[in-house]
Amino acid sequence: MKLTGAEIVIECLKEQGVDTVFGYPGGAILNVYDALYQHQNEIRHILTSHEQGAAHAADGYARATGKVGVCFATSGPGATNLVTGIATAYMDSIPVVAITCNVGVSLLGKDSFQEIDIAGITMPITKHNYIVKDVNQLADTIRRAFGIARRGRPGPVLIDIPKDVTANMAEYEPKKIVQPRRRECVDEVELQAAADMIQEAKKPYIFVGGGAVLSDAAEELLEFAKKVDAPVADSLMGKGAFPGTDPYYTGMLGMHGTKTSNHGVSECDLLIVVGARFSDRVTGNTKTFAKNAKILQIDVDAAEINKNIVVDASIVGDEKEVLKRILAEVPEMRHSEWTAHISELKEKYPLRYDHSQLTGPYIIEKLYELTKGDAIITTEVGQNQMWAAQYFKYKEPRTFLSSGGLGTMGYGLGAAIGAKMGRPDKTVVNIAGDGCFRMNMNEIATAVRCGRPLIEIVLNNHVLGMVRQWQTLFYDHRYSHTILNDAVDFVKLAEAMGAKAIRITKMEEVEPALKEALACPGPIVLDCMIDQDLSVFPMVPAGASIDDIFDEEDMKNNEQSV
Repeated sequence: MKLTGAEIVIECLKEQGVDTVFGYPGGAILNVYDALYQHQNEIRHILTSHEQGAAHAADGYARATGKVGVCFATSGPGATNLVTGIATAYMDSIPVVAITCNVGVSLLGKDSFQEIDIAGITMPITKHNYIVKDVNQLADTIRRAFGIARRGRPGPVLIDIPKDVTANMAEYEPKKIVQPRRRECVDEVELQAAADMIQEAKKPYIFVGGGAVLSDAAEELLEFAKKVDAPVADSLMGKGAFPGTDPYYTGMLGMHGTKTSNHGVSECDLLIVVGARFSDRVTGNTKTFAKNAKILQIDVDAAEINKNIVVDASIVGDEKEVLKRILAEVPEMRHSEWTAHISELKEKYPLRYDHSQLTGPYIIEKLYELTKGDAIITTEVGQNQMWAAQYFKYKEPRTFLSSGGLGTMGYGLGAAIGAKMGRPDKTVVNIAGDGCFRMNMNEIATAVRCGRPLIEIVLNNHVLGMVRQWQTLFYDHRYSHTILNDAVDFVKLAEAMGAKAIRITKMEEVEPALKEALACPGPIVLDCMIDQDLSVFPMVPAGASIDDIFDEEDMKNNEQSV
């Protein structure tokens, strides 16, 4: 059948099972929006307040559901406003397809009104991108884009379509989409070497990253940890891949990890790394990282092997499939002395915070208690992010959504909207700082327009908390442009956008406010006033060894001994 390019876009989205898109219309993409109008009962469109919000919402939708997230934007500034969201998805390997439209083919390269080379701009931050100048190639290009976004290590793909291509006619033939198969082939030599290393180890440790979440390897990971009798630490992106309530779990590894995980990894004789890329925030000083251990790395992307840390052995393949194969190769093992030692470290080094005043950790622990951990938590970046990672126990994957690699302030609210649209049955809470909230608070209006419950918790300390913490520790209290002590009233702002809002100033107000928020039928903002000098601990200074980890108590002891 003959269809316009715009109609082909919509039909291809339906082929791919897309039920929700996030976007913002404009002149160049009007034909696509007109075609979408005819299919609004099949594909729901969420109009965000800003294109960046659309990109983050598509990302949050993808993380929460495991499906490909889709966002639309028009040419010029519409397209460039997606860039931060695309880069965020790229750094965390999230499958997103961004569809932008451009000026007509004859106007390309002439500095036409709202013309931009968005394919060129996004080349370093996409798995692949396309500019489609022939309508006859449009359907196959869209199909390829979705396949690339899903396959292997997932990631974002951008398709740029000139306006006249969306108006031109072409023959369209529907195709049944076959989901890409997992990479099931595993090198037998690599597998045997890994099995031998695991059996020889006396003090094994498992470190799990976002790859385990993306490959849906949670079940195999749990079985593996129990079979080889090894404690488990995770990265920020790995949250929920291994249950945070399990006795084998020791907490996050790295700069703001737990003392148990940092010391344990420094003491182990085998570090089994599942779907993690050895970020600098995890490793600290790479020369001393896991200094007593052989390292076995399992990753779907061969480019990650020996990139940041030189490893002793590796297996390239889908993490879920690799773990299945290893489970069949290794016997039941016991390392009683080692696991008892790790348990002692857990008892010795629990996470601590000030219980005498209202704090971020107190609010997050109370949220965990009231939800019983049954919620999707999104975060911004900074202290709010670290506290959410430390004090909420994630029982299953795809329940902690945060910008890990890029560290994008303003990410969380858009992502929360995407998560709520993708998983409407789940309680969705965004944990924000006031600095981050200022970045994309306009998306509260989007949340209200969606008409679904959503909780925004603002940990409001009137400063850029994490930056201030560094200024306190390493810049002799020179608070250069990190103080936000102005007259902005988040409660009034939220109410002006149609949301309910509550201000919290004392510990005893937290539980009633959270209960009200959890029962609220629409979006609600909790503006929580916390002290500006609260810090995230434990902490490893940038570039130091991870076993140089310290907390507030250590700092006090050092001051006393000087």
